[in-house]
Amino acid sequence: MVEPDSEAVADVPLYLRVAAALREDLAQRRIRPGSRLPSERSLSQRHHVNRQTVRSALRLLREERLVVTDRRGTFAAEEAGPEPDAPAFTARRPTFPGGPQAAEALVRASLTWEPPPTPLAARLLLTPGEPTLVHRHTVLGPHGAALQRAVSWFSRPALAEIPQLSRYRRGRDCRQQPDLRLLYHWMHQAGLRITHRESVGVPPGPAATTAGGAARLVVHRVVSDQHGHALEITDIDFSAQSAAWTYEFSA
Repeated sequence: MVEPDSEAVADVPLYLRVAAALREDLAQRRIRPGSRLPSERSLSQRHHVNRQTVRSALRLLREERLVVTDRRGTFAAEEAGPEPDAPAFTARRPTFPGGPQAAEALVRASLTWEPPPTPLAARLLLTPGEPTLVHRHTVLGPHGAALQRAVSWFSRPALAEIPQLSRYRRGRDCRQQPDLRLLYHWMHQAGLRITHRESVGVPPGPAATTAGGAARLVVHRVVSDQHGHALEITDIDFSAQSAAWTYEFSA
């Protein structure tokens, strides 16, 4: 599972690298809540990229609600206190595909259009051999090693009901490095009430450990709508020594 991938970091788009660096600055409070971020020009010079790359990184952070932009510039989002009469703890919406830790790391991702494994076709409301949208996602360690891999198959209802997915038509717009981290938010926006069912296990026999001796865990996830129709089926495989699989739910 965990193996060197010398070209992995080089394959990550520049805007995702800039976003990851800024996200780390925000998480470590090197940029404090409410404070202004450096200008686009300063960020482009610091990260050796053009200003359009910086704008793309900032747009991603705005979608994640980590920063806000107005006519004065871009600012780190203020930490929101609990609303009156709100419970003390409010869980965050799950992050596709591998939980919050995966969302904060460098990744390689791709979209293809291909038939799912035969046992999954009926659950995805597809005929045998019928292609659908497939998302592959690899979480990278600091030296380019693959810490976590995930593959997701989307159902016919998912492609019909979720506008942000329906634009990825067969043979069109299936670009490298798609950003689907807000998938569950998009499902919520589409009026879908989703149920997550996860099965966590250990592969049998020698496959239960990596080459370095670390334990492997596999997660099989089925996300369904309020009618019981599968929207997404995902398999996640990771090293328990090198990566934690954290999942947070919201009602």
